[in-house]
Amino acid sequence: MATVRLDQKARALVRSVPDSYTEALASYFGTGPTDVALARQQHEQYCALLRKEGVEVTVLQADHNHPDCMFVEDQAVVIDGHILLPTPGHPSRVAEQPPIANYLMESIDGIQTCTMGGAARMDGGDIIRLGNLFFVGRSSRTNDLGIAALKSLLDFFDYELRIIDIPGHALHLTSISSTPTDQLIIVPEDHLPKDAFGELPEGCEVVWMPAEEAYGCNTIGLPGNKVMIADGYPTVEAELINRGFEIIKIDMSEIRAADGSLTCCSIFY
Repeated sequence: MATVRLDQKARALVRSVPDSYTEALASYFGTGPTDVALARQQHEQYCALLRKEGVEVTVLQADHNHPDCMFVEDQAVVIDGHILLPTPGHPSRVAEQPPIANYLMESIDGIQTCTMGGAARMDGGDIIRLGNLFFVGRSSRTNDLGIAALKSLLDFFDYELRIIDIPGHALHLTSISSTPTDQLIIVPEDHLPKDAFGELPEGCEVVWMPAEEAYGCNTIGLPGNKVMIADGYPTVEAELINRGFEIIKIDMSEIRAADGSLTCCSIFY
């Protein structure tokens, strides 16, 4: 989940791969998954790696009527004891949300819940956080009314929100960027303007990677100066190693086939 700080990644919610996974939406990184067994193997490895790093992982049962249900990031936005339940941008994904919402509301002490109404649409995958500065992608899945609902929540905390227009060849903001630390944004060339993120707080920076390694720019930072990355993106890996991070690599091939990335598969809380 891209809306929690590094020190807030104690627990993660994930969801199992459904039998119907080969019918998942795919228009960007992949042409559609073909191997449910391999997807499950990769998902189990994902969970195992998080647990190895001390994250308490809870796995919800798959909903076989919803091929994309493992991509939980889009269904709930957790920010400092508050949860925003967005209306997902694709109609086929709306009914995935109730079990995720119910679990989080029961598991987080004192949680405050916000919902979206009317024509507001948002996928959680369109949000990244850099300390107390937030970025939201205006995309095919997230509209201005959805962004307004997010801003209303962030205004409560006095956090800043900046809007980034997502190009038509990308799905979400997290599809083409991530914050492995609370000071660092990784982005591929040729996807966003160089000034897309604006002036950053002191000590923070944007690092640009080759366009062909766009998928590798989605990472998960973990405590202990560790970063989980998808296997097969050598420039991203080298850059992070040069910055002193310990790299945790994982094969995401069958997850990528459904346009899914590392952050798509979990909600940290």
